[in-house]
Amino acid sequence: MAEGPRVYNLFPLLCGSIRQWEDHLPHIAAMGFDWVYLNPFHYPGFSGSLYAVKDYYRIHDLMWDGQSSLEDLLKSFCSKAEEHGVSVIMDLVINHTSKDSLLAGEHPEWFLHEADGSLRSPRAIDPADARKVTIWGDLAEIDYHNPANRAGLVSYFGNMIGLFIDCGIRGFRCDAAYLVPPEVWSRLISFARFKRKDAGFFAETLGCRLEQITFLRSAGFDYLFNSARWWDFRSSWLLDQYNAFRRIAPSIAFPESHDTERLATELAHAGYGDPQLTERAYRLRYLFSAVFSTGVMIPVGFEYGFRTPLNVVHTRPEHWEEPLFDVSDYIAAVNRMRAGIPVLNEEGEQRQVHQGDAEIVCLLRRAQSGPSWVLSVINTDLRNARDVRISGLDSDVLAGREVTPGSSGETAAFDNVLKLAPGEARIFVNA
Repeated sequence: MAEGPRVYNLFPLLCGSIRQWEDHLPHIAAMGFDWVYLNPFHYPGFSGSLYAVKDYYRIHDLMWDGQSSLEDLLKSFCSKAEEHGVSVIMDLVINHTSKDSLLAGEHPEWFLHEADGSLRSPRAIDPADARKVTIWGDLAEIDYHNPANRAGLVSYFGNMIGLFIDCGIRGFRCDAAYLVPPEVWSRLISFARFKRKDAGFFAETLGCRLEQITFLRSAGFDYLFNSARWWDFRSSWLLDQYNAFRRIAPSIAFPESHDTERLATELAHAGYGDPQLTERAYRLRYLFSAVFSTGVMIPVGFEYGFRTPLNVVHTRPEHWEEPLFDVSDYIAAVNRMRAGIPVLNEEGEQRQVHQGDAEIVCLLRRAQSGPSWVLSVINTDLRNARDVRISGLDSDVLAGREVTPGSSGETAAFDNVLKLAPGEARIFVNA
């Protein structure tokens, strides 16, 4: 059985130099994560943003040990990660560079330009209000639309990918993947797999339209990132997205990321500032994320309830916080559970089974083929217990063996009353 990725995002600016990153590996491995994802570690341009790369082959000053090359530092980190059973994913940012990048200086013809000849910045139009346009003024947009540029760009980034594979990188999180033509990705992925046949490619597609993701079907990505983090546990859109995504590639869910507000802060704004309620919500959100789709990811500090959002310019090691709590052991138990259940490591059809109680969420997910299934029964009410007798299931889903971390593994009949504590999720598989 191929296990779905369990990804821990080690945010470089919070964790210090690459040598210091190694200190986090035992903790990451102990929680049962098998991938560690690194945001850009390249030398940034004038804005200082990790995602405004000036030099892909030079390390960010804040991550440098003062003497070693980028290649040597990465080789050491990847080797240490491998010793802990963890593979390394790096961010692959090839839709744009910093405006003062070496690439823009060497090959200005590979970039889009304004009418006055200046480098064009990428921009996004608010789908709800076309008058609202966000422009990233520190970035220069690469021109993949001109066929004359394709061969040079593929060669440049293919060689770069090859170098990082030689350093021990095994996976690539492809930033704004939908903004790069699928045929470019297909060639880059083929090149990478010539170097390393198990190289993994993770498409970052959040915020784009479904047709843009469908456009990537031919690219050959291994995984997409889904939007489970924003689900209200009621609307139908997430299940629609899940069932559309799984026909392109399996997906990865997360309860928060480096691009979002911290969950603890959002809960406090919603009136759930009590640490006990917050921890309860964290357990619920992680378990839901871990059982919803093939993969799961958290950023550094989630396990401790960190409240300060990660910032791609300003975050520093001194922003490390005192833990609000520590759910590391719980995360480890959930990861062990999902690693051992085949249906949780693939994506078959999934549907919501409404129970007449808005606080109870019931998700039935089936294997791609065969009779296996998993049933998630979730009490989204963080303050009150709930009793439910499940109805509306398929004819072969009458009882299930409970696999929820901490449960005794007993079989429950779904026509009997199930008791759920406040904020509790219970997970069942074929008896």
